[in-house]
Amino acid sequence: MQTTKPNTPQIPTFTTVEEERLHRQQRLAAAFRLFSRFGFDEGVAGHITARDPENPEHFWVNPFGMHFGLIRVSDLILVNHEGEVIHGNRPVNRAAFAIHSQVHAARPDVIAAAHAHSIYGKSWSSLGRLLDPLTQDACAFYQNHSLFDDYTGVVLDPKEGRRIAQTLGNNKAMILKNHGLLTVGHSIDEAAWWFITMERSCQAQLLAEAAGQPSPIKPEYASLTQSQVGSRELGWFSFQPLYEMIVRQEPDLLN
Repeated sequence: MQTTKPNTPQIPTFTTVEEERLHRQQRLAAAFRLFSRFGFDEGVAGHITARDPENPEHFWVNPFGMHFGLIRVSDLILVNHEGEVIHGNRPVNRAAFAIHSQVHAARPDVIAAAHAHSIYGKSWSSLGRLLDPLTQDACAFYQNHSLFDDYTGVVLDPKEGRRIAQTLGNNKAMILKNHGLLTVGHSIDEAAWWFITMERSCQAQLLAEAAGQPSPIKPEYASLTQSQVGSRELGWFSFQPLYEMIVRQEPDLLN
């Protein structure tokens, strides 16, 4: 892994709440466009949330029933801690509120959370197993992801969301058995990147096990690699090329 140089992009800081809010909205809209680009959309399922910098108990989220590939900054809605839409004129996905409100409440350090019914993530989730450290990329989740193994239907009750949040603990990601993946981050960039690379890690392990008996990385090296590729800084940095690409190709997302 190459180390970053002083002239590489750095995690930004802000002088006003308005500036930080716009930044989060832009990154959130870009994350939805990227999820669409990667095929993580499945009908009306899936959601990414971001705390509001002024009111941290409120979060920005996608409107229920709007395609990820169409979402712009102006389409995002703001939801309070009771699930009421306080900005925007479209409804919120009840499952988004039930899960994400509890994750945000349990993890004050988390700025963003991402969940979708991506094909390899939900396929892997049906096995009821954690990911193995089969590749360098998968090591980002080594001893840093959880398994929620009690599927009881669509999550509409915040009490169920609370159980999910408790199972997540202090980890960056979780496999929801028979459901899909959930990732969190200290920025939208980080949460979105962990989801993208976790989905690919699920794909890689499914392919490897279909082809034969994969050989995992030894625990001591998996732990070392986790410290190298699994930091919040690298998670943020890994998202930057994708953000630049999607904004250049689909600039209307910033509207």
